[in-house]
Amino acid sequence: MGGLIEITLGIMTAVGGFVDISELVFAAQAGSRFGFALIWVFAFSTIGIACYGEMSGRIAAIAKQPVFNLMRQRLGLHWGFPTLIVSSIVNTITCAAEIGGTALVLHLLTGWPYWLLAILSTLVLVVVIWVLPFKWIERSFGLLGLTMICFAVATVQLHPDWHAVAAGFVPQVPRGLPTKDLVVFAYFAVAIVSAVMFPYETYFYSSGGIEENWKPKDLKVNRITTTVGFGLGSLLAIAILINAAILFRPLHIDPQLPGSAALEVAIPFGTTGLLLALLGMLFAISGAAVETGLSTAYSISQFFGWEWGRYKRPHEAPRFTIAWLATFAAALGIVLTGIEPLSLVEWSIVFSIVVLPLTYLPLMLIANDRKYMGEHVNGWLANGIGWTFYAVLVIAAIAALPLYFATQGGQA
Repeated sequence: MGGLIEITLGIMTAVGGFVDISELVFAAQAGSRFGFALIWVFAFSTIGIACYGEMSGRIAAIAKQPVFNLMRQRLGLHWGFPTLIVSSIVNTITCAAEIGGTALVLHLLTGWPYWLLAILSTLVLVVVIWVLPFKWIERSFGLLGLTMICFAVATVQLHPDWHAVAAGFVPQVPRGLPTKDLVVFAYFAVAIVSAVMFPYETYFYSSGGIEENWKPKDLKVNRITTTVGFGLGSLLAIAILINAAILFRPLHIDPQLPGSAALEVAIPFGTTGLLLALLGMLFAISGAAVETGLSTAYSISQFFGWEWGRYKRPHEAPRFTIAWLATFAAALGIVLTGIEPLSLVEWSIVFSIVVLPLTYLPLMLIANDRKYMGEHVNGWLANGIGWTFYAVLVIAAIAALPLYFATQGGQA
């Protein structure tokens, strides 16, 4: 039981980071538009986030340094401060999308007004963060978010062509697509890379390692956490894609709302499946809202050297507390303007990919620095994977905005 509790941080980060509102919508849309052809992008990106997640956890355990502390040291104010500003904006927009997604799911469950549910959801999340210590926050959302496994059970029940599914793990571009659709395919590939490797995941994960006072003895747990946690999140996202390819693609349905994804479980399992899907989505999306809200406060506090952490009482880290409260207030304000959550998701995904190279560069540098890491520096495998994905992120960052405008956010 103790081992299960220890990897809950990774499970929460995976379920909240992979299967948040962006993953629900993008995975479902990818399956409905391109069948199984984009499965490999999810699998490929998962290797990258697991690699960087393991590095951030190892650095937290050995160097006792969170991401934005490293960023200030390695990039300086010239590059570090603009990265902080952009990442804070992206995190706030993402938090707004998660709050909006939470309100949408609650609206489906209760029928209450969307704007009222957005306000109530934000208040509940604020109270949860204020009252509960970090361990209980991660355990609550992590274990309740496992309800999302119902999507994987639905996949088995739908009896897909497993040979075709397996073929989807092979890197490919569908044959015979017109140029216009190829551009859309490229946009979805870049968007999935961005969604899977969202920067807030490493911010939250490394900060959580320090919150829990990881030491060198926890390195094995760190490796298990990143492998099992992120792997689970990837499998759930892929299950959503497979279900959409089976159920929506033949009918030419474009699932743009979280409620559409819930039908993937409702169709094989009826009302019970619908309820389980909505509850799983509720916990996963609200867990992602917690992650993004706290990640913004972590980033700002670490960059400026303020006291931070949920292991401290709110009055013991006042600027950190004000930062996460302000993030939730700003996110709620964005939601109440009436902007669609899907639009917020698209903006956060596109602009986060621009930040990713600057986010992960300090990780690579510190993980290879014996001054900080001693004998725990990167080995040849971690460096090979890390630098390969860094090159991929640079290319994706260059392509993201042109693809977004060329495809009108994948709608062209």
